[in-house]
Amino acid sequence: MTTARAPGRDGPLSGVRVVELAGIGPGPFAAMLLADLGADVVRVDRPGGAALGIDPAYDVTNRNKRSVVVDLKAADGAARVLDLAARADVLIEGYRPGVAERLGVGPDACHARNPRLVYGRMTGWGQQGPLAPRAGHDIAYIAVTGALGMIGAPDEPPAVPANLLGDYAGGSLYLVVGVLAALHHARATGTGQVVDAAIVDGTSHLAAMIHGMLAAGVWQDRRGTNLLDGGCPYYGTYETADGGHMAVGALEPQFYEEFLTLLGLEDHRPAHTDVTRWSELRSAVTARFKSRTRDEWTAVFENSDACVAPVLSLREAPHHPHLAARGTFTDHSGITQPAPAPRFSATPTTVRTGPARPGADTLDVARDWGVPALREDGA
Repeated sequence: MTTARAPGRDGPLSGVRVVELAGIGPGPFAAMLLADLGADVVRVDRPGGAALGIDPAYDVTNRNKRSVVVDLKAADGAARVLDLAARADVLIEGYRPGVAERLGVGPDACHARNPRLVYGRMTGWGQQGPLAPRAGHDIAYIAVTGALGMIGAPDEPPAVPANLLGDYAGGSLYLVVGVLAALHHARATGTGQVVDAAIVDGTSHLAAMIHGMLAAGVWQDRRGTNLLDGGCPYYGTYETADGGHMAVGALEPQFYEEFLTLLGLEDHRPAHTDVTRWSELRSAVTARFKSRTRDEWTAVFENSDACVAPVLSLREAPHHPHLAARGTFTDHSGITQPAPAPRFSATPTTVRTGPARPGADTLDVARDWGVPALREDGA
């Protein structure tokens, strides 16, 4: 019988085996990133699937993975997962603290089978602390870190940044960094460890520079009044004549100079360093942008160093000339989606397979990983 080609042969993590205990949000995204980088990620789905609420065929966070279905509440469920963990380099789970232990697949049980295993834990509140056992979602996690309170206009409620800031930036990316660091350590020492990735920790860490500015007295602890939070008139967004928007980031003097020149507002040069004139400058810039459409202003600032760009929608973004030229987006399985990132010169990455369907790869994984018990008949 011909052995099927297993995922994970392309990319810098080729040969790394990852077990993902199915969940929603930051855990699946972190596992997708590892899969994009070439790891052979086996997602352990529960009977009935996760609670994301969309057709699995469109769940891009499950691309480049394979799926098996295991009922962890069944008598042999934990044993099947432990068989996978014994052959893996990394395991990722996103349960509330203590749940994995109660199911029989916690760190101690896994390390008893595989001392080299990197055990990645993804939660909002972390494994310890008063709120650790409580439920939560991205918006609550970023709220207590101070990050949410920085976003939005000063006279309006904080703006919600989808779930990008907490789940993915403060959660998934920190989990991946931690897992890769622990994997390096495990390969050097033969000893695995537990990575406790909490969204509250990662999101707080993202604001390191802002905390430094706050301590130095150059950042006000209220939103919409600072250089990078929309308080500065040459770092923000403006509406155009057709209801579109332009984003402006003309911070440095030379970029600010070019920005004013292309707007025709050269007489406002002193406002760059004079905060008392920011209100006057904002009114002038607002009026100018309202005089033309988004596409017209895009043409004006094209090929300039004024640091101005059109604000595009999700459907528009893949067609932007620069993103199209770089192949930032790709089409796979009938879905337009972001291509793997970052890029590698020697071990390029790609979207190898579409979203894994729950249980569709059980026989292949059982064969490739040498875990026959995964097969329904146990043979």
